[in-house]
Amino acid sequence: MGDLFLVRHGETEWSRSGQHTSYTDLPLTGQGEEQAKSLAPLLTGRTYALALSSPLGRALRTAELAGLVGVVPDPDLHEWDYGGYEGITTAEIHRTRPGWDLWTDGVPPGPDGHPGESPQEVGARADRVLARVAPALAEGDVVLVAHAHFLRVLTARRLGLPPAEGRLFQLATGTVGRLSTEHGHPVIAEWNRRP
Repeated sequence: MGDLFLVRHGETEWSRSGQHTSYTDLPLTGQGEEQAKSLAPLLTGRTYALALSSPLGRALRTAELAGLVGVVPDPDLHEWDYGGYEGITTAEIHRTRPGWDLWTDGVPPGPDGHPGESPQEVGARADRVLARVAPALAEGDVVLVAHAHFLRVLTARRLGLPPAEGRLFQLATGTVGRLSTEHGHPVIAEWNRRP
């Protein structure tokens, strides 16, 4: 069985400031572009049975700059829909909702087409991705380029944990994680790796 490589896109203005960013498709900053380029030695030079990316520009650009080829956009790799909290920091949310926690409380609805998602809804998307990549993992390595909260939920689901346990896996911009197996069980082999 192959390994599952998880790539978080490089820095954007909002990831730097801590603003929740799902459907707002911000470009990478100069630092984010450098982060993406620096990932090439960790990702190129190997053959992937499947390479998927979020359809958002920041993820696709990261894949391109990291030297990945044949990457297919997959809408299920989209970041958590933050609904009414799009563009708002956790500190700002706490001013009106002290104690709010994304992992347990979810988000309020946003503008049309962005109703927000619960941890369980993000977990359902992660489960669909994992089911889709399973045949490819039987043939070799798979790489997914996406977003922090989504990849954290996907990691929890791959390890057999509830979606909200993604809170345990902090994931920095422009990093690679690798999920592998040991004695037939999914494990984290590497996390937040940079060259």
